[in-house]
Amino acid sequence: MTSPNKGGMPAWLPRAMILAVGIVLAVGVAGWLFLQLQGLLVLLLISLFLALALEPAVNWLNQHRWPRGLATGAVMLVAFGIIFSFFTVLGAMLIGQILDFADTLPAMTRELLAWVNDTFNTDFAPDTLLREVADASGRLDEYASSLAGNAWGAGTQLLVLLFNGLTIALFTFYLTADGPRFRRALCSVLPPRSQREVLRAWEIAISKTGGYIYSRALLALISMAAHYVALLVLDVHYAFALALWVGVLSQFIPTVGTYIGGAVPVLVALLQGPWPALWMLVFITLYQQLENYLLQPRITARTLDMHPAVAFGTVLAGAAVLGAPGALLALPAGASLQAFVGLYIKRYAVAEHPLLTTSGEEDSGTDRSGRKAGTAGTAAAKEPPDEDSGTSPPRRGDGPERE
Repeated sequence: MTSPNKGGMPAWLPRAMILAVGIVLAVGVAGWLFLQLQGLLVLLLISLFLALALEPAVNWLNQHRWPRGLATGAVMLVAFGIIFSFFTVLGAMLIGQILDFADTLPAMTRELLAWVNDTFNTDFAPDTLLREVADASGRLDEYASSLAGNAWGAGTQLLVLLFNGLTIALFTFYLTADGPRFRRALCSVLPPRSQREVLRAWEIAISKTGGYIYSRALLALISMAAHYVALLVLDVHYAFALALWVGVLSQFIPTVGTYIGGAVPVLVALLQGPWPALWMLVFITLYQQLENYLLQPRITARTLDMHPAVAFGTVLAGAAVLGAPGALLALPAGASLQAFVGLYIKRYAVAEHPLLTTSGEEDSGTDRSGRKAGTAGTAAAKEPPDEDSGTSPPRRGDGPERE
């Protein structure tokens, strides 16, 4: 028992107070540094995600005798070319669509006025509407002038975006090209058991992130081809650009991307008449059903096995934490975490019960994947052996990775 000093204070109390003050100061400094470096940390997180996505392709080229740095540069150039082409095509479509809309606006206005006057027995004059349009044009000119006055701010924002893009590209290149060396340096400060766990988590992250990107790219290509043919058959303008828009947004923006991507072709087709828009809507709906029940389960079965509701909630959580970057990173991160945690969850055979089967499964005795309902738990993941036996299932990635 510690004896108190002359003032009645225990001997350990000053040390405890100093330790508490030190912890509070350390937490405060760490929080201040996090707030100051939040932008850099987000850029590093995006770079790590891109490095994990590019690594399967870089590893494949490296196995075919490509130097790792050259393979990384080639893959990044291809990815940059695809992104640049996407925005170039969409920009050309947007400008052309705006010009076409401006040309057809007077005729559409006259037709709309004629329909309103005939339907509701009104006598709206075109001159009144033209004056309103002129007033709106004047306000638009004033707004454009104010934007021109803020050209310096817009230029500054553009420079910031360019700097952030170059920073992400630089970090992505080094994280991918020097991936084995970086992992070796990280494992050199960890004990062997921790090395195996870190490498296993890294391997899962590469598999899930790369699989997510490449499977979504394949689905986007199929969707783009199907919608391109439909747009050509319906003779809708800007068929290639609209098909590219639908393919990319419907696959890389979870849940709502399907509706955002499909709305634009329907609106463009509506400018050519109600029937093309109706047939376009019917095709988009039918294709979405085909993709949801036939294509997507087959292509993404081994890459991103997440329930749609869980995936949507993961995206909302990522957006709440990091905004738009968090929404894009949420699905691969969630799938990697789910796969890693699944390695350590012990599963058991599931007993027969009406609450565990649908009406169709009760007759056949099988679940959706064709397995027996009573063995769904064991089929999903084999039970690991008991800890008392002293054995463990073989695991991939044991030991540090070789360069």
